[in-house]
Amino acid sequence: MNAAVARGSMAENPRPHLGSEPQVRWAVFLHALTPAHETCTGSGAVRNFTGQRKFEQRAVSLQYVSRQRKIPRLSLRNNSVSAALGRVNARQSEEYMQMAHGELSVARPGTGREELRSAFLETRAATLKITAPLSAEDQQVQSMPDASPAKWHLGHTSWFFDIFLLSRFSSPVAGPQLNHIFNSYYDTIGAQHPRARRGLITRPSLDEVRAYRREVDAAICGFLDVASDPEWNAAAPLLKLGIQHEQQHQELILMDIKHLLFSNPGRPSYLPEYPSGACMLAARRQAPWLEFKEALVNIGALQEGFAFDNERPHHKAWTHAFRVGRHLVTCGDWLAFMEAGGYERPEFWLSEGWATAQAEGWRAPLYWSMQAPGRWTQFTLTGEREVRPREPVCHVSYYEADAFARWAGARLPTEQEWERAAGEVWPEKGTSLHPMPEPAAAGPGPQQVFGAVWQWTASAYGPYPGFRPLEGAAGEYNGKFMSGQMVLRGSACVTPPGHARLTYRNFYPPAARWAFSGVRLASDV
Repeated sequence: MNAAVARGSMAENPRPHLGSEPQVRWAVFLHALTPAHETCTGSGAVRNFTGQRKFEQRAVSLQYVSRQRKIPRLSLRNNSVSAALGRVNARQSEEYMQMAHGELSVARPGTGREELRSAFLETRAATLKITAPLSAEDQQVQSMPDASPAKWHLGHTSWFFDIFLLSRFSSPVAGPQLNHIFNSYYDTIGAQHPRARRGLITRPSLDEVRAYRREVDAAICGFLDVASDPEWNAAAPLLKLGIQHEQQHQELILMDIKHLLFSNPGRPSYLPEYPSGACMLAARRQAPWLEFKEALVNIGALQEGFAFDNERPHHKAWTHAFRVGRHLVTCGDWLAFMEAGGYERPEFWLSEGWATAQAEGWRAPLYWSMQAPGRWTQFTLTGEREVRPREPVCHVSYYEADAFARWAGARLPTEQEWERAAGEVWPEKGTSLHPMPEPAAAGPGPQQVFGAVWQWTASAYGPYPGFRPLEGAAGEYNGKFMSGQMVLRGSACVTPPGHARLTYRNFYPPAARWAFSGVRLASDV
């Protein structure tokens, strides 16, 4: 997993609509690349294939030995898989397009066993839906060292549950080879395959990785069926962490596949553009700034509810009087910065930022291309199109955001200022595969705090006063990266529904651009 990934939580959302297929509790084994549906119960699992070709059913024996408190490896009979892997039928594509554009969502994991089980299953199904439009070849390739193949994401998210839950409370599914391949950065667990070479992992195959996912899912289901109350109480926080972790990788898959498709000479789209209907745009008649007096404020997550360890402890912080931008910086604003020579004027840039921009040849945000003087297009997950001035600018680095702020006579907000300004704004879910313009129905506070782009802050990523990492290997999740990273706040259009909250601390290196990152300005009063 990328060292600088989204960190988040869940908000209240209904269960997803899974098309016309039966709404069974165990509807997780959705082989999204095949016309298939799998159901799992505590006593067994059966996969039924439908479509033009007929396949034999594969029975999975899931016998739990209560005396040993172990779940044995699944016994698979007839390993036939669909020759149609890599394709997705029209109904499934439409279903995913709805989910990708915010019409489907996943359940919030409650404290009860059944609620958390449902959230686990729905999250696992959502990951398969995200990869549904991708071919096997799409899921193998790695376009740059910072990105990972979709196939690796599928395996790593399963490995996380395998290592942190099954190896502790039952029997792990993965052997030493999978542990080496799918371990991202947990040094206390063991050595890892080099991150920059994940695209070379042609074996295990995509089919085998997906089979590994099914084994892990079935084993988790079996454990939840029979876990004693003490076991459940110990396992529940790790299961919540695993769900959050998988949601992070759902966003990473979209980030990585966007970079991959952009790197393809044909610039293919991930999905066709989804019609969103008429939208009234904000006229920006409100004052551009929101002003705040100096104050001692509460920052960070409380003990109640889920939060990552880097969001705690809840503590006091002093903020001097400041102003924060009511609106996000738009593509039109950025075009003005470019036309004013923003990328050619070193006086606006940090020294390292200027050196990076010159070395990398930055002249516009990532995914922008100049087709003619003054005419820019940008690549999106739904294809290449003209830059739209009213949309929030996206895919800019911290260095670029800081340079823009200096050019505009402003600065970036600290994360404490951002959290205070966001105040009581309720996290919105992502609504598209690309940030949308600000709607006309705008409230009095800051606009598009969540659900458009992550917003760079001026704060280096570090520990809060009194920070304590989680115990064991899970303590490597956040704390070890508190060096050389900058904090982003909010959430993006591709952030999974429910995976955002006020105290969420995302972080990336200052030169990173492939995240859905944008800009909100601040200034002193």
